[in-house]
Amino acid sequence: MKLRSSRLLRELRAGNCATSFKINLADPRIIELCGLAGFSTVWICNEHVGNDWFNLENQIRAAKLYDMDTIVRVEKGSYSDYVKPFEADATGIMVPHVTTADEAKQIVQMTRFHPLGRRAIDGGNVDGVYCQIPLADYLTHSNTERVLIFQIESPEALENVEAIAAVPGFDILLFGPGDFSHLIGKAGQIHDPVVVAARKRVAAAAKKHGKFLMTPGMIAPRAELETEGFQAFNLGADVIGIAQYCKDRLAAFEKDAPVGKTKSVYQ
Repeated sequence: MKLRSSRLLRELRAGNCATSFKINLADPRIIELCGLAGFSTVWICNEHVGNDWFNLENQIRAAKLYDMDTIVRVEKGSYSDYVKPFEADATGIMVPHVTTADEAKQIVQMTRFHPLGRRAIDGGNVDGVYCQIPLADYLTHSNTERVLIFQIESPEALENVEAIAAVPGFDILLFGPGDFSHLIGKAGQIHDPVVVAARKRVAAAAKKHGKFLMTPGMIAPRAELETEGFQAFNLGADVIGIAQYCKDRLAAFEKDAPVGKTKSVYQ
């Protein structure tokens, strides 16, 4: 029985770009649409969204129908919050607001098996095919084909980013310009020189220590981001896409209103 490899890691290790789409809504059919479109991975948010574990398992199943990875942004919390997505067969987790190298080391210890970490063994869930594969294969696969992403989102984290990037056992750094700009008093100003300089510092640290880079959106032109070393690109979000589609359909309808009909008639 062969365990599924990470499409995201497969593409990144080959030197190619990988694509992601962020999911706030709970319906697994939205994830199927992402798979049909051809995305490498979906980013499921459990940090800001009240998703439950049973639904998360169905979202992950939907992604696997299309050989699409699932990255779960976890709640900032306990060992179980970090491990359960893996045991539900998510390809990876994204940990928000990682601030120090010691914290990064602790997360690696909780989520990687020996010799990389001290994660407790179960194997009786879908990621271990319900104890139907050799234990050694399960452990090796979990340490090499599961993705661990750390978000750098604050001035404090930026000051420690080189030390964080040097921690072994994780794969990707993601710079969060939204929270970073907010925490320096420039909320939403992601093109401010201070924010751009922070992004480039994160990129340089990742490159120096052999970590991949992911962006939460097209926060600069693609060519510029690729030059800095970014390979994984989140290209949108379900709530933004649906909201814009609704606005566009209403605008098109109102534009074609018969003479004498006012806009208020259609609201």
